[in-house]
Amino acid sequence: MKLYTPGTIDEAIAILGKYENARCIAGGQTLVAMMNAELVQPDALVSLGGIGALRGIAPLVDGTTEIGAMTTHRQIADYGRFSPAQAIVGQAARRIAHPPIRNVGTIGGSIAHADPAADFPTALVAADAVIEIAGTRGRRTVRARDFFVDYLTTVVEPDEIVASIRVPAGPSGARTHYEKFSRVDGDFAILSVAVVLADADGVCSHARIVLGAAGPTPIRSDDADAALEGRAIGDEAIDAAIVVLAELLDPIDDFRGSADYRRRIMPRLARRAILAAWGRLA
Repeated sequence: MKLYTPGTIDEAIAILGKYENARCIAGGQTLVAMMNAELVQPDALVSLGGIGALRGIAPLVDGTTEIGAMTTHRQIADYGRFSPAQAIVGQAARRIAHPPIRNVGTIGGSIAHADPAADFPTALVAADAVIEIAGTRGRRTVRARDFFVDYLTTVVEPDEIVASIRVPAGPSGARTHYEKFSRVDGDFAILSVAVVLADADGVCSHARIVLGAAGPTPIRSDDADAALEGRAIGDEAIDAAIVVLAELLDPIDDFRGSADYRRRIMPRLARRAILAAWGRLA
């Protein structure tokens, strides 16, 4: 196996195009563990650590925040210039594992791996983020809700890399909450809920409710969001949203919890997240 250390995005893409089974390595927190377990055996590794263009967080003129794919979880957790709606991304970053992993792991590596129990996929879908992908055929953008297509599978092709994540400013009056239920602190989620709401004079004018670890990809529904929009957040509205989301659940059985267990805890966890975002959680 060969290891490459390109200095630019174009160099990395060119190397990927030469191999049928090359893998990019970012922070290495997931890929190295998979290689040690012989779950993946790439012909070549393309390290992205030397590509400066993939690092950092920058506000854009329209209020969007652009996050380079090699930006670490810690940098995102510590970033102090997110808008109220974008704050859901920072909240999720602070719930990832423990400091040693947050210091090394990257957002690009996390979403490219596409584990539905990870924290960033759920938060990015709730934030209506857009993923920029670079490849041998040029660059393209994909909405986060369309980026994840199956368990551990994204729209990224073998000769492409995640270049950046763009998080829009979001609506005014935004309130957010990221709720994560896990066996122990720092573990992957048994179930997670990311909520972005907007308050317009006591009425919800915008809603995004997204479930993580509830199926092969983050789960959200226009109908569930619509159940909250245009009304004050109360039990009736929350119940209506939860009924819609419950029909979409497709969880797995694993050592963290059974599919039935995940179905049982979803209504309470979703209700808690919605109320916390709205500011009504006692």
